[in-house]
Amino acid sequence: MTKPLFLDRPLFPWKKLIISFSVAQFLFESVLGIRQYRVLQKTKPPAVLQHEVSQEVFDKSQAYGLAKAKLSLINGLYGQFQNFAFCHFDVLSKLWSWYGNLLLRFAPTRFTGEISQSIVFILAFILIHQVVSLPSSIYQTFVLEEKFGFNKQTPKLFVTDMIKSNLLAVVLTPHILAGFSAIIKKTGSQFFYYLWMFGAGLQVFMITIYPIAILPLFNKLSPLDEDKLKTDVEDLAKKLKFPLHELHVINGSKRSAHSNAYFFGLPWKKHIVIYDTLIEKSETEEVVAVLAHDLGHWSLGHTTKLFGVSQAHFFCIFALFSVFVSNNSLYAGFGFHSQHPIIVGFLLFSDIFGLVENVIKFLMNILSRRFEFQVDAFANNLGYNAVTRQPPAAWITANDTVNCEL
Repeated sequence: MTKPLFLDRPLFPWKKLIISFSVAQFLFESVLGIRQYRVLQKTKPPAVLQHEVSQEVFDKSQAYGLAKAKLSLINGLYGQFQNFAFCHFDVLSKLWSWYGNLLLRFAPTRFTGEISQSIVFILAFILIHQVVSLPSSIYQTFVLEEKFGFNKQTPKLFVTDMIKSNLLAVVLTPHILAGFSAIIKKTGSQFFYYLWMFGAGLQVFMITIYPIAILPLFNKLSPLDEDKLKTDVEDLAKKLKFPLHELHVINGSKRSAHSNAYFFGLPWKKHIVIYDTLIEKSETEEVVAVLAHDLGHWSLGHTTKLFGVSQAHFFCIFALFSVFVSNNSLYAGFGFHSQHPIIVGFLLFSDIFGLVENVIKFLMNILSRRFEFQVDAFANNLGYNAVTRQPPAAWITANDTVNCEL
């Protein structure tokens, strides 16, 4: 795409613009959060649930929602200060220079180019982000979730998960980042086409290896017992012509008392995963009703539509990034006067695009909500209306969530 010259002027106020966009994004999210906070202050359940949910369960649900909303607002404010500091004090350029000097001093010559420096820079950036967000993560897990009886994690498991996540980042990030940078460097001004194809291929690859190599690192998948639940789920899959390959139970109770169920896999080979907490706290017909709801997304084409929307979204992001990737004034505005590292350009572009991303996310939430109503109707039409007309009490109790109108 052609680069607009008016955006690449020596005195263009990129720093002020990005900080302003960041503040606007924060205010937009805060307004939505405050609206939800007010909803969570209601003391009576929705009319449709008044005969299904006790006042005690509803009160606990509202208290849990309020606690999460407060934490979300605090995290948003903390993140805003953090982002301001990174921009105002040119933290990115200082980190880039520092890690570049480390590589020059200690790494072999073949590991001192932009791609190697980008890999070290991003891994360090991920680690810094994890450290600054660690207090919030600890509070959410061991205070908030513990208070409402959901946390099952031990400090040892918490630390182990963090170590495994970091090791995964160390293994995957270099390959992804090397491909990202090489495509942009070698394919010219039309790189966004190739970058988009690379991203789509990466998604398919991750979907393929996730159940084999990643999920087992954190959870144990066991075959669903040969009982009525398995028979009913298989019958439901056959009825919908869902390409079921395997049925699993996941030990979600290892970390949380929350319940869930989902499916994943390639179009012709799907896996259904049911949390052990859902099986433990719900009747068989309730579990099948939850799956009827989830499989409704597949049957109505929601997963395909959302994948298509996400691909169009990624293409637009990469196409717009091509406008900024060589913008000298953008790099200079954040302390990069002699070097224009691609990965830094993408981080800065992400800040510019952040406000638009929020609007897109808002529209996607509207679409997702519409899809949720459609799959509720779908499950009802399958004969699960007695169960899905309202959330079962066991489901609400297990998750402490009662949906109210925003």
